[in-house]
Amino acid sequence: MSEYLGIFITFALAALIGIAFIVLASTLGPKRPSAAKDEPFECGEKPFELPSGRFSIKFYLVGMLFILFDVELIFLFPWAVVYRKLGFYGLMEMLVFLGIVVVGFVYAWKKGALEWE
Repeated sequence: MSEYLGIFITFALAALIGIAFIVLASTLGPKRPSAAKDEPFECGEKPFELPSGRFSIKFYLVGMLFILFDVELIFLFPWAVVYRKLGFYGLMEMLVFLGIVVVGFVYAWKKGALEWE
């Protein structure tokens, strides 16, 4: 458990610094509300219309699939770091993992989740 102490201290310190910045900004920062500050910001231009319409479901589906496969494939990095220590058994485990990822990718592909029309 002592090997995790440094990680815990780092996270606690980061949280404390973040909270301190938020508290200091809200207490010490200037508070001068104006009509210009209440307008939505759009590249320095006045907004020409209110946001309307909806995003396509395909947009969300592709986004979720990207995050899903990105998070799954990030597990390749720690495996590559300790590859020599794991030996043949580690290679077989990673091949099973990659097989599952590929099966999921092929399933999404066959269902048309990656088609943008």
